[in-house]
Amino acid sequence: MASDTYTHGHHDSVLRSHRRRTAENSAGHLLPHLRPGMDLLDVGCGPATITVDLARRVAPGRVLGIDAAAAPLEEARAAAGGLANVSFAQADVYRLDAADGCYDVVHAHQVLQHLSDPVAALVQMRRVTRPGGIVAARDADYAAMTWYPHDERLDAWLDVYRRVARGNDAEPDAGRALLAWARAAGFSQVTPSASVWCYATPEDRAWWGGLWAERIVSSAVAEQAVERGLATRDDLAAMSAGWRAWAAHPDGWFTVLNGEILARP
Repeated sequence: MASDTYTHGHHDSVLRSHRRRTAENSAGHLLPHLRPGMDLLDVGCGPATITVDLARRVAPGRVLGIDAAAAPLEEARAAAGGLANVSFAQADVYRLDAADGCYDVVHAHQVLQHLSDPVAALVQMRRVTRPGGIVAARDADYAAMTWYPHDERLDAWLDVYRRVARGNDAEPDAGRALLAWARAAGFSQVTPSASVWCYATPEDRAWWGGLWAERIVSSAVAEQAVERGLATRDDLAAMSAGWRAWAAHPDGWFTVLNGEILARP
């Protein structure tokens, strides 16, 4: 398996975020290009809420969801609910166990930002894609995230998160680099785009602010920040309080900018 470190880890505050993702809210750039009968590989499937959506759209095409970690795959299999055309496996994106050109679509959502060599991963993804097929990737750009009202505790959160990720040889601002990475990986045609998640309703603020308030003190991000001397437990507690204050503010607004690519071999 790959030796990359998944910065977030698999704490429930992380998986709660993953469980909310669907093909519609997280893969809109890909959906117009799907059709029944396509074979699809979902790289970094996690708990598979997106994978299952994609499997329904391409049925009876076969869908394989892979993840570097075994932890989320049990939940992924449960999420599939007996769908006949989807399966899951633990696998390494740098060493895909698949023949050349065996998938119509290879999809990766919020994956490349966590890899020490995203270009090598894209080379593998291109290798297993059929001529005329598509590699679709979407990744957040942390430096481009923005919020209102201003809070220095959230400034500190962003700084610490980006330093933790960079300490893992990862790229937290991956969204802006997807086009360059795809070109470096040898794709002949790349269509770039961008979209956002926006959290501004009371319900969305409570969800987004609540999960980050928990994640910054309880997840692998917190452990790495403390172990590396990037923050103290008191610092993290202050960031958590900042998230809860933001979530409770009636004018609170937060956007996550996501870069996207559709790349053809």
